[in-house]
Amino acid sequence: MPHIVPNRSRVKLNLGIVLVSGGLDSCVTAAIAAEHVELAFLHLNYRQRTEARELVAFTALAEHFRVKKRLVVDISHMHQIGGSSLVDESIAVPEEETEAGLPNTYVPFRNANLLGVAVAWAEVIDATSVYIGAHEEESVYPDCRHEFFKAYEEMIAAGTGPQTHIRLQTPLIALDKTAIIRRGLELAAPLHLTWSCYQNTHKACGKCMSCRLRLAGFLRAGIKDPIPYD
Repeated sequence: MPHIVPNRSRVKLNLGIVLVSGGLDSCVTAAIAAEHVELAFLHLNYRQRTEARELVAFTALAEHFRVKKRLVVDISHMHQIGGSSLVDESIAVPEEETEAGLPNTYVPFRNANLLGVAVAWAEVIDATSVYIGAHEEESVYPDCRHEFFKAYEEMIAAGTGPQTHIRLQTPLIALDKTAIIRRGLELAAPLHLTWSCYQNTHKACGKCMSCRLRLAGFLRAGIKDPIPYD
């Protein structure tokens, strides 16, 4: 697949930070952002089960998009706090549909923590936007909702310097997984470089919620998922 590099020959683009986990959603978000801003990639390690594999995916995506400004930050306090099967291996990752309510894969207030690092970095490097690949269409996580990001943007305005103007960009917020995949294909996003599984690092389990959403999205899109599964 060709590298996606914005045309900067005529206009100097503003700098935008993309939160890149290495997953499908952040990959497509990066492809969308590349059409509008100069990319800076931010990755957060919080001792999640697939931390090493996600970092590999992040690095591959950064190389694909030829991103020069990259930052990898350790926020292992999320592991110390616990409360989620993604950071506490004594809690099993569910492999089937669970009852109504928050699944145990919810990491308490994770997006607020991730965005806090992103906004701090944005102030330092003069970025004007922060992109995050959250989508509320199929998500049960409260920090993936439109109203959460709207409130967070107001907090950014209140808590940063008077000359700072940072916008939160959530280009996938109203899309389901199928639409996200189709958008990625339209933009030639390198979906084969991504990793979404909550628990495996060599072959995706195909059973966790993230894998099931991803596989269902590819099935509805009529495209074979390019990553390996058990």
